[in-house]
Amino acid sequence: MQSFPSPTPDLRDESEPAWPRQRTKILDWLVKETRDERFIDNILVQLCQRLRDEGVPVARATMHFRTHHPQWLGARILWSTGLKEAKIATFGYGIENTPQFLKSPVNEIFSGAHEVRKNLATMREGDGHHEFYDELRQEGLTEYIAWPMEHTLGKRHIVTFGSDRPGGFTDAHVAMLEDLLPALTLVTEIRLKNILARTLLQTYVGPHASEQILAGATTRGSGATVGAAILICDLRDFTTISDHWPRDDVIELLNAYFDAMSEPIERHGGEILKFMGDGMLAIFPLTNPTACADLLSAIKEAEVAIAALNEQNRKDGRQVLRYGIGVHVGDVMYGNIGSRRRLDFTVIGPAVNVASRLESLTKEIKRPVLLSGAFVEMASCQADMESLGSFPLRGLGQPVDVFAFPNE
Repeated sequence: MQSFPSPTPDLRDESEPAWPRQRTKILDWLVKETRDERFIDNILVQLCQRLRDEGVPVARATMHFRTHHPQWLGARILWSTGLKEAKIATFGYGIENTPQFLKSPVNEIFSGAHEVRKNLATMREGDGHHEFYDELRQEGLTEYIAWPMEHTLGKRHIVTFGSDRPGGFTDAHVAMLEDLLPALTLVTEIRLKNILARTLLQTYVGPHASEQILAGATTRGSGATVGAAILICDLRDFTTISDHWPRDDVIELLNAYFDAMSEPIERHGGEILKFMGDGMLAIFPLTNPTACADLLSAIKEAEVAIAALNEQNRKDGRQVLRYGIGVHVGDVMYGNIGSRRRLDFTVIGPAVNVASRLESLTKEIKRPVLLSGAFVEMASCQADMESLGSFPLRGLGQPVDVFAFPNE
């Protein structure tokens, strides 16, 4: 007699309804056809448009994500009828402590609620509800629903839907939207992880290096030789400051100093590769024909920013900041260097050493910015610079022609 395998036992929790309760074209699309869409906001727009095409009266939808970003606590993606693209808003740290946020439906979900559902048509101003609901009513919405999207390890994010149908959503509409939640959670988590990886890499290694790493440049020794204008800067007397100032004041000082230096560099197309204690290494790739001019503009703007910072330090009774900057140009090896398990995406080479030696030389000849003759020649700015002569630099065979900004 032929035997048949025993049926696989159904391990579902009987208290939980089977998922999906109803298979729909939209659910199939969300699971199978969004794999090539990189951005969450585009998925939200397409989802809402498909829902309306299927007769689900979604007139407004949002997604709320907590992010790991140095500037932003979170972001909101908003779609409403008439928008071809979603609107993205970011929110800074501290908003979570404001009365407006603490009373909001978003905070209810973040605080553990499994659903927030409001019939807006029956609400009246002055009933004590959050003013956000009055804003939705003024937009013509009749119902609002918010649900959590539970990502890995308890990370909770939010999706909301608003209806403009008289009477709001029907039970069938709500059931269909709830059926989308598990798939929507997975789809958004994948994209959010991608955004998080990109954000963290950009935060810690810079935009160009992060793109290289994401593209697969993760093998030790991988990299390329590139031409670049190189800038190395260092804060003077930092050891004395750190020994005598309270820790929090030292951190605040360093952050303000790096803001003043970094923002002009990034604004002019430079890439900051690393912070080294109180020092910084940045490059301006020569693939940009204005790289040398951009570097000079960045230094000038940074000097203005440092002067403004020092003026504030004087008013606060703090020590003014002094710095040294070395500038050179040449080929550098740009890539992965380090141990088998810990890599650094950086630049090395003789050109970097020259910039570093010039930065050290600023201490001896008491000029804040020193530029090599090679850089000045490439930048064609001899007429705007003061020649200081040739100097032997440690570890280099030939003296280097050195220039400085006049009147500094």
